[in-house]
Amino acid sequence: MNVRRNAAALAAIGVLAAAAPAVAAGPSPSPKASVPAGLYGTSDPTYDGVWRQSLTLVAQRTLGYRPATAAVDWLTGQQCANGSFAAFRATPAASCDAKTMVDTNSTAAAIQALHATGGHDAAVTKAVDWLKSVQNKDGGWGYNPGSPSDTNSTSVVVGALAATGADPAGVRKGGKSPYDALATWSIPCDQDGGGALAYQPDKKGKLAANADATAAGVTAALGKGFVAETGKAPASDACAKAGHPTPAQLADNGGAYLAAAVAKTGHLMSVLPGATDQPDYGNTADTVVALAADGRTAAAKKAYAFLEKSAGPWAARTGPAAYAQLILAAHAVGAQPGDFGGTSLVTSLNALGPEPRMGAAEKQAKASDGTSHAGVWWSVGICLVAGIGIGFLVSTRKKQQP
Repeated sequence: MNVRRNAAALAAIGVLAAAAPAVAAGPSPSPKASVPAGLYGTSDPTYDGVWRQSLTLVAQRTLGYRPATAAVDWLTGQQCANGSFAAFRATPAASCDAKTMVDTNSTAAAIQALHATGGHDAAVTKAVDWLKSVQNKDGGWGYNPGSPSDTNSTSVVVGALAATGADPAGVRKGGKSPYDALATWSIPCDQDGGGALAYQPDKKGKLAANADATAAGVTAALGKGFVAETGKAPASDACAKAGHPTPAQLADNGGAYLAAAVAKTGHLMSVLPGATDQPDYGNTADTVVALAADGRTAAAKKAYAFLEKSAGPWAARTGPAAYAQLILAAHAVGAQPGDFGGTSLVTSLNALGPEPRMGAAEKQAKASDGTSHAGVWWSVGICLVAGIGIGFLVSTRKKQQP
């Protein structure tokens, strides 16, 4: 997810290999861009406004919340007339033009969010149509229209298509589907990093294993988007040799690679050039979702346990997208995001923007938001004890009356 989240920032400064994460900034507002009402988080939204808002809305709906109208309106207001989305438009009332840096990742993320919230079919259809119009001839998508296809961008688009009920295999350009593109980035089993996916080939056409791309590719190959649940366990942990792997083979091979990557420590390490030697919490959260979706429950839960123990400070620094990633990881393994290492991910996320609505149909979500069933029964118990005490006092007083 880091590549998708940072691609606009990286392209903007033209230093792909050495750029820092766009959303790694602290929670204080940026002096360069004010944070508009309705948008979650307080950091500069220039490079991740639509992305973090979309993840937030998806996470809230996954828990049963009804996102605030102001939050949904902010997201719909970011859409261009042709259906696309940019990472952030400071003046959404102005029409998009050739200078507006629209991208496939923001558009695909917004599709998943607006579809999840419901009531925005026209906006979703227009966005899906735009994505189809900018599909590359290899069947995949690049970050910006016309740029070379990559695993992460192709995968988030597949997630958007699947979320809306479309069959990604049927979305073709030049006779090729996104699954054909993903297969070309799958590293053969007998090579270094076998089973993993590359972000995209280098200038010589060589593939290098990329854990972030692999996690994205696994979920896409399984026809999943941001939201996934535990799937059926693979028949084998071995990498299945195939010149052109099927989506199922691609997912299982990638899942085996990810399981081995987190087997020792429970997490991935940051691979950004110049970064300190530290865990990569965001990509580990995405790996949890991918492993769970591929039915590798033990590996997924081990990685989630690491996150639960260590990722709290990272989420607090990073903001809404991080909290949403952790919530979606918790959902994938069946954990309670209301009790994440002693804190509530949901309360923390909801506090960063407009409060979502909670109706009768969302009682179960409330139980997940730090208000467990045990807490409810504890409250009921207190009321019962209080009622018994009051009844006892009244009865005693009646008996004492002449």
